[in-house]
Amino acid sequence: MADRLPSRLAAYLPLVGMAILAGLTYWLLQSSLKPSIAPVEHKVQHTPDYFADDISVTMLASTGAAKYRLNAQSMLHYEDDQNTDLTTPAMRSFTPGQPIITATARRGVVNSDGSIINLYDDAKIVRAPGPADPPMEADSQHFLVLANDDVVKTEKPVKLLRGQSIATANGMIYTNTTRNAELLGQVRGSIAPSQLNGGTSR
Repeated sequence: MADRLPSRLAAYLPLVGMAILAGLTYWLLQSSLKPSIAPVEHKVQHTPDYFADDISVTMLASTGAAKYRLNAQSMLHYEDDQNTDLTTPAMRSFTPGQPIITATARRGVVNSDGSIINLYDDAKIVRAPGPADPPMEADSQHFLVLANDDVVKTEKPVKLLRGQSIATANGMIYTNTTRNAELLGQVRGSIAPSQLNGGTSR
Protein backbone atom coordinates (compact mmCIF):
# COMPACT_ATOMS: atom_id res chain seq x y z
CA MET A 1 0.00 0.00 0.00
CA ALA A 2 2.78 2.41 0.91
CA ASP A 3 4.51 1.69 -2.38
CA ARG A 4 1.39 2.62 -4.36
CA LEU A 5 1.04 6.19 -2.81
CA PRO A 6 3.83 7.86 -4.75
CA SER A 7 2.52 6.39 -7.95
CA ARG A 8 -0.95 7.84 -7.21
CA LEU A 9 0.54 11.27 -6.46
CA ALA A 10 2.49 11.08 -9.66
CA ALA A 11 -0.73 10.35 -11.51
CA TYR A 12 -2.56 13.36 -9.96
CA LEU A 13 0.25 15.90 -10.46
CA PRO A 14 -0.53 16.54 -14.16
CA LEU A 15 -4.21 17.12 -13.26
CA VAL A 16 -3.24 19.63 -10.55
CA GLY A 17 -0.94 21.44 -12.95
CA MET A 18 -3.68 21.63 -15.56
CA ALA A 19 -6.12 23.01 -12.98
CA ILE A 20 -3.66 25.73 -11.94
CA LEU A 21 -3.01 26.57 -15.58
CA ALA A 22 -6.73 26.77 -16.29
CA GLY A 23 -7.22 29.08 -13.29
CA LEU A 24 -4.46 31.40 -14.41
CA THR A 25 -5.86 31.48 -17.93
CA TYR A 26 -9.34 32.39 -16.62
CA TRP A 27 -7.89 35.18 -14.43
CA LEU A 28 -5.94 36.63 -17.30
CA LEU A 29 -9.01 36.50 -19.54
CA GLN A 30 -11.19 38.25 -16.95
CA SER A 31 -8.54 40.92 -16.42
CA SER A 32 -8.33 41.64 -20.12
CA LEU A 33 -12.11 41.95 -20.36
CA LYS A 34 -12.40 44.60 -17.61
CA PRO A 35 -13.61 47.92 -19.05
CA SER A 36 -10.77 50.38 -19.45
CA ILE A 37 -11.05 53.78 -17.82
CA ALA A 38 -12.25 56.31 -20.39
CA PRO A 39 -10.01 59.36 -20.80
CA VAL A 40 -11.29 62.49 -19.12
CA GLU A 41 -12.84 64.72 -21.77
CA HIS A 42 -11.62 68.32 -21.71
CA LYS A 43 -14.57 70.64 -21.24
CA VAL A 44 -14.07 73.85 -23.15
CA GLN A 45 -14.81 76.84 -20.94
CA HIS A 46 -14.90 80.59 -21.42
CA THR A 47 -11.46 81.08 -19.97
CA PRO A 48 -8.41 82.75 -21.54
CA ASP A 49 -6.01 80.33 -23.20
CA TYR A 50 -3.44 82.95 -24.13
CA PHE A 51 -2.79 86.67 -23.80
CA ALA A 52 -0.45 89.37 -25.10
CA ASP A 53 0.44 93.02 -24.47
CA ASP A 54 1.09 95.83 -26.94
CA ILE A 55 -0.18 93.93 -29.96
CA SER A 56 -0.26 95.05 -33.60
CA VAL A 57 -2.02 92.97 -36.27
CA THR A 58 -2.24 93.79 -39.98
CA MET A 59 -4.85 92.21 -42.26
CA LEU A 60 -3.80 92.02 -45.90
CA ALA A 61 -6.01 92.26 -48.97
CA SER A 62 -5.76 89.77 -51.84
CA THR A 63 -3.34 92.15 -53.55
CA GLY A 64 -0.98 91.97 -50.58
CA ALA A 65 -1.65 95.57 -49.56
CA ALA A 66 -2.62 96.37 -45.97
CA LYS A 67 -6.42 96.27 -45.58
CA TYR A 68 -6.52 97.30 -41.94
CA ARG A 69 -4.23 97.47 -38.94
CA LEU A 70 -5.34 96.76 -35.38
CA ASN A 71 -3.39 97.84 -32.29
CA ALA A 72 -4.28 97.28 -28.65
CA GLN A 73 -2.75 97.72 -25.22
CA SER A 74 -3.54 94.11 -24.31
CA MET A 75 -5.54 91.11 -25.50
CA LEU A 76 -7.14 87.98 -24.05
CA HIS A 77 -8.11 85.06 -26.29
CA TYR A 78 -10.87 82.65 -25.18
CA GLU A 79 -10.85 78.98 -26.11
CA ASP A 80 -14.62 78.36 -26.31
CA ASP A 81 -15.78 80.96 -28.84
CA GLN A 82 -12.32 81.90 -30.17
CA ASN A 83 -13.10 85.57 -29.53
CA THR A 84 -10.45 88.05 -28.44
CA ASP A 85 -10.99 90.83 -25.90
CA LEU A 86 -8.98 94.00 -26.49
CA THR A 87 -8.03 96.86 -24.17
CA THR A 88 -7.93 100.34 -25.76
CA PRO A 89 -8.10 99.07 -29.34
CA ALA A 90 -7.24 101.33 -32.27
CA MET A 91 -8.10 100.20 -35.79
CA ARG A 92 -7.13 101.87 -39.06
CA SER A 93 -8.79 100.88 -42.34
CA PHE A 94 -7.09 101.32 -45.70
CA THR A 95 -9.32 101.27 -48.79
CA PRO A 96 -7.77 102.25 -52.13
CA GLY A 97 -9.17 105.56 -53.33
CA GLN A 98 -11.00 106.21 -50.04
CA PRO A 99 -10.12 108.32 -46.99
CA ILE A 100 -8.46 106.44 -44.13
CA ILE A 101 -10.81 105.43 -41.31
CA THR A 102 -9.59 105.26 -37.71
CA ALA A 103 -11.65 103.63 -34.95
CA THR A 104 -10.84 103.72 -31.23
CA ALA A 105 -12.53 102.68 -27.98
CA ARG A 106 -11.81 101.71 -24.39
CA ARG A 107 -12.42 98.02 -25.11
CA GLY A 108 -13.19 95.78 -28.04
CA VAL A 109 -14.09 92.22 -29.03
CA VAL A 110 -12.85 90.56 -32.23
CA ASN A 111 -14.31 87.33 -33.64
CA SER A 112 -12.20 84.31 -34.61
CA ASP A 113 -11.33 85.42 -38.17
CA GLY A 114 -11.10 89.17 -37.51
CA SER A 115 -14.03 90.04 -39.78
CA ILE A 116 -16.27 91.42 -36.98
CA ILE A 117 -14.99 93.92 -34.43
CA ASN A 118 -17.13 95.35 -31.64
CA LEU A 119 -15.94 98.59 -30.07
CA TYR A 120 -17.36 99.59 -26.68
CA ASP A 121 -17.18 102.59 -24.33
CA ASP A 122 -16.25 106.02 -25.70
CA ALA A 123 -16.02 104.56 -29.19
CA LYS A 124 -14.97 106.95 -31.92
CA ILE A 125 -14.82 106.70 -35.72
CA VAL A 126 -12.77 109.32 -37.58
CA ARG A 127 -12.65 109.64 -41.36
CA ALA A 128 -9.78 111.63 -42.80
CA PRO A 129 -10.68 114.44 -45.21
CA GLY A 130 -10.91 113.57 -48.90
CA PRO A 131 -10.43 115.68 -52.03
CA ALA A 132 -14.03 116.94 -51.83
CA ASP A 133 -15.01 115.89 -48.32
CA PRO A 134 -14.28 117.47 -44.93
CA PRO A 135 -13.20 115.27 -42.04
CA MET A 136 -15.95 113.31 -40.30
CA GLU A 137 -16.16 112.04 -36.72
CA ALA A 138 -18.76 109.79 -35.08
CA ASP A 139 -19.01 109.19 -31.33
CA SER A 140 -21.04 106.47 -29.60
CA GLN A 141 -20.84 103.84 -26.87
CA HIS A 142 -20.79 100.99 -29.39
CA PHE A 143 -19.71 100.51 -32.98
CA LEU A 144 -19.91 97.26 -34.95
CA VAL A 145 -17.16 97.16 -37.58
CA LEU A 146 -17.71 94.75 -40.48
CA ALA A 147 -14.17 94.67 -41.85
CA ASN A 148 -14.91 92.64 -45.00
CA ASP A 149 -17.79 94.91 -46.00
CA ASP A 150 -16.09 98.21 -45.02
CA VAL A 151 -19.20 99.09 -42.98
CA VAL A 152 -19.58 100.54 -39.48
CA LYS A 153 -22.89 100.31 -37.59
CA THR A 154 -24.30 101.35 -34.24
CA GLU A 155 -27.67 100.85 -32.58
CA LYS A 156 -26.72 103.29 -29.81
CA PRO A 157 -27.16 107.08 -29.74
CA VAL A 158 -24.53 108.65 -31.97
CA LYS A 159 -23.15 112.15 -32.54
CA LEU A 160 -21.89 112.91 -36.02
CA LEU A 161 -19.57 115.79 -36.90
CA ARG A 162 -18.83 116.62 -40.53
CA GLY A 163 -16.90 119.76 -41.08
CA GLN A 164 -18.95 122.50 -39.40
CA SER A 165 -22.11 120.40 -39.31
CA ILE A 166 -23.31 118.40 -36.32
CA ALA A 167 -26.11 115.86 -35.93
CA THR A 168 -27.34 113.36 -33.35
CA ALA A 169 -29.36 110.21 -34.03
CA ASN A 170 -30.51 106.93 -32.48
CA GLY A 171 -28.20 104.88 -34.69
CA MET A 172 -26.05 104.96 -37.80
CA ILE A 173 -24.86 102.86 -40.73
CA TYR A 174 -21.69 104.12 -42.39
CA THR A 175 -20.39 102.64 -45.66
CA ASN A 176 -16.84 103.67 -46.39
CA THR A 177 -16.83 102.69 -50.07
CA THR A 178 -19.61 105.20 -50.81
CA ARG A 179 -18.73 107.60 -47.95
CA ASN A 180 -22.39 107.42 -46.97
CA ALA A 181 -23.53 107.84 -43.36
CA GLU A 182 -27.18 106.93 -42.84
CA LEU A 183 -28.57 108.35 -39.59
CA LEU A 184 -31.31 106.26 -37.98
CA GLY A 185 -34.23 107.09 -35.73
CA GLN A 186 -34.74 110.61 -34.46
CA VAL A 187 -32.20 112.92 -36.12
CA ARG A 188 -31.42 116.36 -34.74
CA GLY A 189 -28.73 118.91 -35.40
CA SER A 190 -27.42 121.53 -37.72
CA ILE A 191 -26.39 120.32 -41.18
CA ALA A 192 -25.28 122.48 -44.08
CA PRO A 193 -27.81 122.50 -46.96
CA SER A 194 -25.27 120.97 -49.35
CA GLN A 195 -24.96 117.94 -47.06
CA LEU A 196 -28.68 117.24 -46.63
CA ASN A 197 -29.98 114.17 -48.45
CA GLY A 198 -32.97 112.98 -46.54
CA GLY A 199 -31.53 111.25 -43.45
CA THR A 200 -28.17 110.81 -45.12
CA SER A 201 -24.86 112.62 -44.85
CA ARG A 202 -21.85 112.22 -47.12
